[in-house]
Amino acid sequence: MGGEISVESELGKGSAFTVRLPITKKAVASDGVNWSHPVASKLLPKLATSDTEQASVLLIEDNPDVVEYLAACLQAQYQLDFAYNGRAGIEKALETIPDLIVSDVMMPEKDGFEVVEALKNDERTSHIPIILLTAKADVESRLKGLRRGADAYLSKPFHQEELLVTVENLLEMRRKLQEKYATIADFGLRISDSAAPQSAIPSTLVGAQSEIEDAFLQKFRSIVEANLSYTEFEMPQLERALAMSRSQIFRKVKALTGKSPSLLIRSIRLHHGRHLLQTTTLTVSEIAYQVGYAALNNFSDAFQEEFGERPTAVRG
Repeated sequence: MGGEISVESELGKGSAFTVRLPITKKAVASDGVNWSHPVASKLLPKLATSDTEQASVLLIEDNPDVVEYLAACLQAQYQLDFAYNGRAGIEKALETIPDLIVSDVMMPEKDGFEVVEALKNDERTSHIPIILLTAKADVESRLKGLRRGADAYLSKPFHQEELLVTVENLLEMRRKLQEKYATIADFGLRISDSAAPQSAIPSTLVGAQSEIEDAFLQKFRSIVEANLSYTEFEMPQLERALAMSRSQIFRKVKALTGKSPSLLIRSIRLHHGRHLLQTTTLTVSEIAYQVGYAALNNFSDAFQEEFGERPTAVRG
């Protein structure tokens, strides 16, 4: 490694050893796994470079053997991250906004029930599916976790296939949720239509979909609608209005709608523009300006990409 070891010794007093190691910038690029975890570091030889399209899974577990088993089950299909205890898990989830969380129940700092309660009641993480793991198979323990908002419950020991099926089912439910939000007229396709009820995104879309998600998307929509004519309104302004970081907004909106925040903002602008084309006598240029487009050709191109036709075709 190019380092050196030296020693200084004085008779009757002892010896002092000095080890010097050089600092280099030759670290291997990250492959999506937090290698600071003591168990995760041992998995390095088993993992290949991760696909950025893989769903991210946060494992919150303090037992090294369980962490190793979970990682062995999931590492081939998902990007993995790790937290040692409940408190660290909550902090990690808020920082990274994973696609799914697998958490033990019995842990130091905060237990799994507290993890679920904290994350399900936080607007930034309420949408994340959470699987609880426990050695207690009694009905009371299961009900306690489900009442806190856990999406699934697995009793130890569990089979690898049981874990994989549970994870995939929860991610599939999220994909169906994206489809619902993408096609509901009251939110996405005609959100600015005066005939559409402004408070109505159904609170039950897929299973027991939380009203927190409805409220978040309503807030997102309201903020964009209040700034429709502001051509410079983009992510920085949205971050301040939502009091969330760019990455938190991106992960949240992408998880719920399948769109990036920027694309969702554009969609809201364009659907409002189409509504104006159908219901007013404003010129196309005036409408483009009202929905935040300074250049008519940019509005026309974006409109065609969104609806498959030019604004003039809608006006007739």
